[in-house]
Amino acid sequence: MSQSTIGNADTGEEEHPWPHIESMFTLVKVRNSSYIMRCLLCLPKQTDISAFKNSTSNLRKHVARVHPNKLSKYTDFIENHRKRKPSSSSDTSVKNAKITAFSAPGRVTQATLDKMVLNFVCEANQPFSVVETPSFKTLIETLQPHTVMTRKTLCTRIQEAAKHKKSILIKKLSAVNYVATTTDCWSARQRSYLGVTCHWIDNTSLERHSAALACRRLKGSHTFDVLAAALEEIHSEYHIREKVTRTTTDSGSNFLKAFRIYGEEIEEEATNEQEESDSTLDDATEDQSESEVEYQDVSAILDDNTGLECQLPRHQKCACHLLNLISTVDATAAGGAANESYKRLSRSAFAKCHALWNKTSRPTMAHETVERECKLQFLRPNQTRWSSLFLAVERIVRIHREQGEQAIRNVCTALKIKMFNPAEMGFLVEYAAVMKPVAMALNILQGESSVHMGLLLPTLYQLRDKLKRLESSCKMCTSLVHTLQQGIQKRFGDVMKEPELIAALILLPRFRTSWTTEENILNAGLDNIRNHLDTDLDDITSTNSSLSDEDDFFASMELGKSQVGELERYLSCLSPAGMDLLHSFPHIKKLSLKVNTSLPASAACERLFSHAGLLFTAKRSQLHSKNLESQLLLKLNSDITE
Repeated sequence: MSQSTIGNADTGEEEHPWPHIESMFTLVKVRNSSYIMRCLLCLPKQTDISAFKNSTSNLRKHVARVHPNKLSKYTDFIENHRKRKPSSSSDTSVKNAKITAFSAPGRVTQATLDKMVLNFVCEANQPFSVVETPSFKTLIETLQPHTVMTRKTLCTRIQEAAKHKKSILIKKLSAVNYVATTTDCWSARQRSYLGVTCHWIDNTSLERHSAALACRRLKGSHTFDVLAAALEEIHSEYHIREKVTRTTTDSGSNFLKAFRIYGEEIEEEATNEQEESDSTLDDATEDQSESEVEYQDVSAILDDNTGLECQLPRHQKCACHLLNLISTVDATAAGGAANESYKRLSRSAFAKCHALWNKTSRPTMAHETVERECKLQFLRPNQTRWSSLFLAVERIVRIHREQGEQAIRNVCTALKIKMFNPAEMGFLVEYAAVMKPVAMALNILQGESSVHMGLLLPTLYQLRDKLKRLESSCKMCTSLVHTLQQGIQKRFGDVMKEPELIAALILLPRFRTSWTTEENILNAGLDNIRNHLDTDLDDITSTNSSLSDEDDFFASMELGKSQVGELERYLSCLSPAGMDLLHSFPHIKKLSLKVNTSLPASAACERLFSHAGLLFTAKRSQLHSKNLESQLLLKLNSDITE
């Protein structure tokens, strides 16, 4: 019996619902909402399958399960039928509309693809040549049928994107009244760079924002005049030369000299010296003869580029760098001739620590031994990282406390190192306890998003008080505590009495006047605030030209009373001590932003160089300085948008 005969005999007048698969299935009968189909591939065995009238999924499942070798043929029948299926013009337009709406999100233009590739290269620190590797080209061309740009084109696009990002940043900084910068030098692959970052506080949200300004190549010696000229050039490029309140650097002699000669404070001293010189000339005789006048060649003076045209903002020494010097350089004085016991104990304990750190940082077997015995790895100090020595000692103390003495003894035995005796381990425990407040102060001051200049003094005062409380509990590290206290006084003594820094602290609602009971310190800060308010008052009255002479003359009297009253209300306000409190006191808010915009540490510039190190690797030692700076700035300023 033929296939058609079977269908006609069983179904009467019913036609096959899916003629394109008639060679595989034939219609047996029709039920309410389904067809009973018979598989012709199963003959002579009769196999009936129930299939819904609007779906052939059950038929496909049967073929896949019973006749897997026929599945591709079945799929071809279905696909060919869909392609040949006739439709009216209206149906075609609806179908095309649906396809367009569905597929639109998946389409990517060439410009969008290039932008995504550029973002990938910058964010993932990829070399520019990655776009020319066969696997990357295959990946992009498989996902989107577009052309992948070449390495040369990518370099050009990155420089253009960096230039556009710079224009966006300049526009943002133009709306800011006060900006602070940090700067430092960095050397890698026999090249030197000057890094600069800028920081400001949003006038509305009072949140701190940061951006990287430059990672500029320096050639030749890093003398003070070279650094001053490069830094001023960067400030001028971003149009913030007159807005920078302070620039924070480390205590390098070249930076100190640059700001000592070209900084604002020196200009004030020069003015005082000029005034003294003028008074001396007034007292001198005025009957000098014309023959005594010394003539100079003006053209020679003008041609001599001395660099005196440089103008730098006020300088701020990095507080973290100073604390690091206190905890390392100054701390060595604790083992002087007057403290022989501390000297012997510290030398023996740290000698064994360094032997342990050196041994466990190299061989694979040592790493496995430490992992098995101590459950934690030892940390190795780094000369360029703040508080790394404390963290390394603290890890030894923690392993001794949690895993017991036997764990460290087993490691020392396996590595053939002398074991710590009880006195040495007790010294390390006490050393960690003494240095913990210093490490905490470093962590606080090296922040970036939630740190203000006013946070410097309370951190130093609290550190001094914590060290004072440790004097009574220390047995072996008493001389270390005294040395740290002397180091704080030597390196921060003048800073802790600086009126502007005291004013910055008072103008933080979190502290105001509750951080100390020393009246002379508070009065110095309050006087500085009042002087700044008076200066702002003079600026306001001088710009108001619509007043008469009489009103203008006495205007400062009324405004002065209101500003003094604003300061008193601010100090006595019982509202929650958040930064939002400043919105209620506009003059106090303006002054607070001015003195608190600066950062007490240059850690932000260190982070810039950390990212630069990930880019400027040994395999990319030939990377041009311009491309390095462009790629770095695009990565660090990715959150800055129009």
